[in-house]
Amino acid sequence: MTDPIEATARSIAERTDELVALTVDLVRFPTINPPGEAYAPCAEYIGRRMQASGFEVSYMRGHDTPGDTDAYPRTNVIARLEGKRLGPTVHFNSHIDVVEVGHDWSVDPFEATVRDGKVFGRGTCDMKGGLAASIVAVESYIRANPDFPGAIEVSGTVDEESGGIGGVAYLASKGLFSKPRVDHVIIPEPLNKDRVCLGHRGVWWAEIETRGEIAHGSMPFAGDCAVRHMGAVIEAFERDLFPALAAKRTKMPVVPDGAKQSTMNINSIHGGMSDDYTGLPSANVPDSCKLVIDRRFLIEEQLEEVKAEVIDILEGLKAGRPKFDYSITDVLEVLPLMTDKDGPVAQAVSDGIRHVFGREPDYVISPGTYDQKHIARIGHLHDCVAYGPGILDLAHRPDEFVGIDDMVESATVMAHAMHHLLTGRS
Repeated sequence: MTDPIEATARSIAERTDELVALTVDLVRFPTINPPGEAYAPCAEYIGRRMQASGFEVSYMRGHDTPGDTDAYPRTNVIARLEGKRLGPTVHFNSHIDVVEVGHDWSVDPFEATVRDGKVFGRGTCDMKGGLAASIVAVESYIRANPDFPGAIEVSGTVDEESGGIGGVAYLASKGLFSKPRVDHVIIPEPLNKDRVCLGHRGVWWAEIETRGEIAHGSMPFAGDCAVRHMGAVIEAFERDLFPALAAKRTKMPVVPDGAKQSTMNINSIHGGMSDDYTGLPSANVPDSCKLVIDRRFLIEEQLEEVKAEVIDILEGLKAGRPKFDYSITDVLEVLPLMTDKDGPVAQAVSDGIRHVFGREPDYVISPGTYDQKHIARIGHLHDCVAYGPGILDLAHRPDEFVGIDDMVESATVMAHAMHHLLTGRS
């Protein structure tokens, strides 16, 4: 009797060229977020592919979510195939959006160059290589095992790079990531092929605005410079906050090692004239300056404490600095998350890693959040992990790539985990 896992593994290996071609096709959709380019064409391409394999396909637009317009619709695709008999549902979820290209590329970011056993291009690692691997894993599995029980779902969702509100959060609010529809979720994020990612650190994004008084730039004493006030904020952060964050450590298995501490990134800063002016700037004292912070925190920290660290600094400046005034607005809040490593999906993926690589997996936590947060907090579905091909450190960088062998091996692990979850057999 043919072993279903071995038959699937052979099928995946035989389809390596097809896996590469699929990855290339996906990368050539320049799904840059923001603003949300080419979402619909990419989703429709995935939908046609899954329909050809017998899946029922639906498209759901995240209406009225951030960034959703007729020019840039937040189009998600969900494909589902029912098995021959009742059983659990295994869902593979990948985001289709990618970050901006940036500088210093040696190849065309959207040509998807294939060389030296790798596919280069924006989104190859994060995470179109993982999406392609999951599709080929599913297609190979159902061909080798047409009588599988339960159901299999594959989704391509949007906006993960900007919080996932128009993607997984929207779908979860519609019940598409909850029981009884879905039981187990695997997200093929690039956390390295021999790791099971159980969750992520918390995040608090906020916008701080310092206010001043406009005046002629030749007489700054007649006004009050909001940019200088923001400079005092940054100076206080450097002196008081950043050293305190660096001293905090977590017991969570966060990778890389630098992310085992609390961190804060100054995401952007802007004061004075808008940057779209032409000619010479006007001679004004800026009366507003805005700064966006990206604070990542640990499971040992409370969100209220995280906010208080920043607000205490701002209140101290207000008390001690003449004319200092500010406002602070929450942009995004996500609590730290860690799935039980002994749960069904974590153990199924672990079993696949042992089978394919002959070694024990590493259990890790992502330094940044990903769409597992919405599946847990909105869908109330906690049997979810991230597992996929790609090296985490390459995400968002120039000359991003994914290894072809890594995609093949990860697809085999995914197929193994899928069989384990659907049938209860490893």
